[in-house]
Amino acid sequence: MFDNLTDRLSRTLRHISGRGRLTEDNIKNTLREIRIALLEADVALPVVNDFINLIKERAVGREVNKSLTPGQELVKIVKDELTSAMGKVNSELNLATQPPAVILMAGLQGVGKTTSVAKLGKFLKEKQKKKVLVVSADVYRPAAIKQLETLAQGVGIDFFASNLHQKPIDIVNLALETAKLKFYDVLIVDTAGRLHVDETMMDEIKQLHSAINPVETLFVVDAMTGQDAANIAKSFNDALPLTGVILTKVDGDARGGAALSIRHITGKPIKFLGVGEKSEALEAFHPDRVASRILGMGDVLSLIEHIEDKVDRTQAEKMAVKLKKGRGFDLTDFLEQLKQMENMGGMTSLLNKIPGANRLPSNIKVPIDDKMTQGMKAMINSMTHKERTKPEIIKGSRKRRIASGSGMQVQDVNRLLKQFDDMQRMMKKMQKGGLAKMMRGMKGMIPPGFPGR
Repeated sequence: MFDNLTDRLSRTLRHISGRGRLTEDNIKNTLREIRIALLEADVALPVVNDFINLIKERAVGREVNKSLTPGQELVKIVKDELTSAMGKVNSELNLATQPPAVILMAGLQGVGKTTSVAKLGKFLKEKQKKKVLVVSADVYRPAAIKQLETLAQGVGIDFFASNLHQKPIDIVNLALETAKLKFYDVLIVDTAGRLHVDETMMDEIKQLHSAINPVETLFVVDAMTGQDAANIAKSFNDALPLTGVILTKVDGDARGGAALSIRHITGKPIKFLGVGEKSEALEAFHPDRVASRILGMGDVLSLIEHIEDKVDRTQAEKMAVKLKKGRGFDLTDFLEQLKQMENMGGMTSLLNKIPGANRLPSNIKVPIDDKMTQGMKAMINSMTHKERTKPEIIKGSRKRRIASGSGMQVQDVNRLLKQFDDMQRMMKKMQKGGLAKMMRGMKGMIPPGFPGR
């Protein structure tokens, strides 16, 4: 998400000339470029205008801190205003009520609403230790109820059974009664979606809302619809007292216009981002962290939280002990690292959170493309134990056998061995205390204005 905006803003903000003070003169071109970048990112025009005016108001005549350049000073202002535009702080779910806390999910068809219900249920169960029940009131789409049941089973939360012959209002009332009797902490209600906003849909959802009086009414919307997402959210907000938004499919949106427009147009906070198809691909929305990502500064806090959540500590400790004893890093270890990377959402997800990673040359990014991970795993799985521990024996006939067994080409095997060789050398450097040197080298990639630079 935000790839196009990040590239454009990073380039623009690095080239501000002048010293000592930000003037209308030395930021004029930059503001024009920022304006174009935001419009290209499909940010709504009123949002762009307000944003540019606020930056200009704060920047012109501002003394530049002696330790910063004018460019770095403006980066700081832009980051503050981006954060403010998206809501300043993370807006958590308000579940402080007599259990069960009811969450009503609304949105159009095809935006990932049912998947978001399951993801949110998993999030509340694992992060907040809640006992969660989910129910589908979508009696118009035959597969919708079954879909939610399957997803609920997959993430280990309870499902309240309903059928197409029941009225939506009867379904939710029965589900609420059950949630009270069985002491559930949270009940999440999946409502019917439509292909467009219509009166019948709105009337039905208003009735459901009155019947169950939810503490949270979340609007689920597809990030790839850009500023239209904000306009659709406004239509729903006019009919329902929305408390927040879940922005889905952000991993497929290179522009980011929806995230920057929604708060301004609806006045409602984005509470979560759907960042992939996996059940754990739901992130709490932190405006300050997202602003850092937009400016190419990465998101170190989210990266740390992500690693702490997903890394298999036992496996990591085994690897550390093995390296400490000088037993080396082999292809079995490399396979384990690939699996860990997948658990953390893939290399693309991690790169988005690393400061300066957007400025890495494309020839470095290509070899770690997530699409190649499955092929690499297949190739290692096609090797014998001896080949994994002694890769130097993998020559002509062995390469052909591995390629054939994994459905890959010999040149893919060569590429894998080259990447493994690079990783092995890096591990040796880390063993010899080269980590500090490597981190110093990475600091050169951190963009201006990032703390510590």
